Amino acid sequence: MLKVGLTGSIAVGKSFVLDILRELGARTIDADAVAREVVEPGTAGLKAVVDEFGAEILKPDGSLNRAALGSIVFADEVKRQKLNSILHPFIIARQDESMGQWQKETPNAIAVVDAALMIESGGYKRFDKLIVVHCQTQVQLERLMKRDNISREEAERRITAQMPQEEKKKHADYLIDTSAGFESARQQTSAVWQELSGTDFSL
Repeated sequence: MLKVGLTGSIAVGKSFVLDILRELGARTIDADAVAREVVEPGTAGLKAVVDEFGAEILKPDGSLNRAALGSIVFADEVKRQKLNSILHPFIIARQDESMGQWQKETPNAIAVVDAALMIESGGYKRFDKLIVVHCQTQVQLERLMKRDNISREEAERRITAQMPQEEKKKHADYLIDTSAGFESARQQTSAVWQELSGTDFSL
């Protein structure tokens, strides 16, 4: 089974590219969805986060209050890195569990895992190929402001908190530029899929 990492900065169109790859036949994992699963009530992940940040990040029903946690970690780089270091082992274990199952079921499949911090965490090294999705900074800024209904200043702060796009692109086997919109991104993704489909699965 060919294991492909998919990454890119905030609001560049990773989810759209992942959806296209799924339509084309890839087995896919959305790291954001996995990140939500590993902090569901009763999980070891949620307990670890509460142990570090306190019970005030919980809602009355015992589930994670994402807004409360976000207000803590987005304002403090050290705390944000701490949260990532707590959650990454749980997320990676869940991804590996899924890919292990797929390896048994469909050994000739192409598995694509989408994760924003794949390069920063070093997790990209687990994959045979790496796709980096990117777009022009102004396009990224406008998308983020519109998507999250936030100010330009807040959007700029979130973008600058991440590894620069140019740095991420240096690690890529394939680049997909979404600046020109959906149709262009779809064509580029289809071309990457064609190349991946011809890759030797014995890698």
